[in-house]
Amino acid sequence: MASEHTAKAFDTDLQELTRLVAEMGGIAERMIVDSVDALIRRDVALGQRVVTTDAELDTLQKKIEERAVLTIARRQPMAIDLREIVGAMRVATDLERIGDLAKNMGKRVAALETDFHPLKLFRGLEHMTDLVQQQVKSVLDAYAAHDLPAAMAVWKGDEEVDAICTSLFRELLTYMMEDPRNISFCIHLMFCAKNIERIGDHATNIAETVFYMIEGQAITDKRPKGDMTTFATTIPNT
Repeated sequence: MASEHTAKAFDTDLQELTRLVAEMGGIAERMIVDSVDALIRRDVALGQRVVTTDAELDTLQKKIEERAVLTIARRQPMAIDLREIVGAMRVATDLERIGDLAKNMGKRVAALETDFHPLKLFRGLEHMTDLVQQQVKSVLDAYAAHDLPAAMAVWKGDEEVDAICTSLFRELLTYMMEDPRNISFCIHLMFCAKNIERIGDHATNIAETVFYMIEGQAITDKRPKGDMTTFATTIPNT
């Protein structure tokens, strides 16, 4: 009877962790979309809201970590049950970092006050954002449903994001060479494109966490990546 009660209590704890991760995921997805919308529309107020919202993610991430540690201490889970808790903490960490990247883009909105507004560049940024936001949504759905094939589809799709990022980078270089007055604007967009690409990397991290939760081991295959050599050497991680 005691073991049955313990199992029910553990299930309750796990459900709460899953709920908190889902709440974090919803906020992170919204921040991704809003940060790029703010950039494209040059909406400083929306950009500032993204910056402010990041604190909610930080609070939730701490709450998940505290509950996870408490659950481990109380229930002393083994094997797959322990992996569920570790998985929740890992996903929460990636979502918190996604929020930081979106916040970084929100902060850049105020710096884009210029008449230079190339539609082609913004369309590329929008397309890249749509792809990454869909990756984040798909991998969070895969996490909630323990859907390994869906998680692996996201893991394999990271290369497409890298290809779009590289293409956008080349376009930005062209605009900078054509007119030095565009350099400041284009550099801000380069950082934003890099941030979006890194959000895609965090979606891939979550896919790897789903694999670990289900299979009990790390993925041994090399992570698929596009050619980011030129981009990586020009734009530092911030």
